[in-house]
Amino acid sequence: MTSLPVTRRDQLLDVLRREGTVRVSDIASALGVTPVTVRRDITQLANEGLVRRVHGGATLLAAPDGDEAPVVATLGMVVPSLDYYYPGVLQGAREAAARLGVRLVLRGSSYQVEDDERQVTGLVETVGVDGLLIAPNLSGPGGDALLARLAGLDIPVVLLERTATIPPHNAPMESVVSDHALGASIAVHHLASLGHHRIGLAYSQASPTAPKVRTGWLGACEELGLDAAPDLAMVNYRDPQWRAEVDRILDACLAAGTTALLVHSDPEAISLVERCEERGIRVPGQLSVVAYDDEVAGLANPPLTAVRPPRRSIGRTAVELLVGRLGDPARAVHRVTVTPELMIRESTAPPS
Repeated sequence: MTSLPVTRRDQLLDVLRREGTVRVSDIASALGVTPVTVRRDITQLANEGLVRRVHGGATLLAAPDGDEAPVVATLGMVVPSLDYYYPGVLQGAREAAARLGVRLVLRGSSYQVEDDERQVTGLVETVGVDGLLIAPNLSGPGGDALLARLAGLDIPVVLLERTATIPPHNAPMESVVSDHALGASIAVHHLASLGHHRIGLAYSQASPTAPKVRTGWLGACEELGLDAAPDLAMVNYRDPQWRAEVDRILDACLAAGTTALLVHSDPEAISLVERCEERGIRVPGQLSVVAYDDEVAGLANPPLTAVRPPRRSIGRTAVELLVGRLGDPARAVHRVTVTPELMIRESTAPPS
């Protein structure tokens, strides 16, 4: 068999060392050769025991002496929930970590500052991470102290779904966020395009996302010149008063002639639609409903139109941002905003 040219061999191995697992098309583009050439090269390297062929690409194997390929860095990740919203963020983060050859150490926190503090301490002082990804509670009591703690760490920090500036000069911290205001605006524009003129909002008052959703809803209603509609803060669906809360929301919508409602988040929206069925309020015939988050909205009856924040992109981009910062500590601060998308299903229609 003809040996692989030394230059291209080294280039191919360098790409694999940087990326871990790569696709044939990506390698071909990076090296300026055809996919057929890359597949042939991967076959030869696989025969030499240096790489393993995977579907559509290749992954780097352990070094010949049996040692594993070195991990570039260890990143700590702290999220407030391991069972809602953030699993998608974690999936994207894991994908990027595997591709970039970094180790990801996950810690579940809560929406309490003291839990964030405890997890940060463990990752920094016990695990010894090289960088930190975190979705902290910065708005409640103790938030300022937590922000100061994060800003004072001697490792780089990237905020997830949060933005912050550091006193006294308002220096920005690096962050990756969904544009929740734009997501809400997209929902309102969709409903208005169907002919709805009175579009209400019901939002979880304890959620850190809710103020951004409300801002987008208000802005879109004003931009489109829509009629005044209910603007309702509500308790969580697990609250003992939830059933009475749902009736309060529906009564307010009926009294105001509301024909469409944006609900944050999925569990509240699904429960509200179930109560509509019990009360004989047709969805979407009398009330079109859009959920915000799209974790489980598609499983409702009817399947709910929903705004889907770009969770996997958030996790993937955050890891890439942190690894980039580790590689170039002097580079400019990056604050990345990613746009949600609207998933149109059966819960929205023109008003009857």
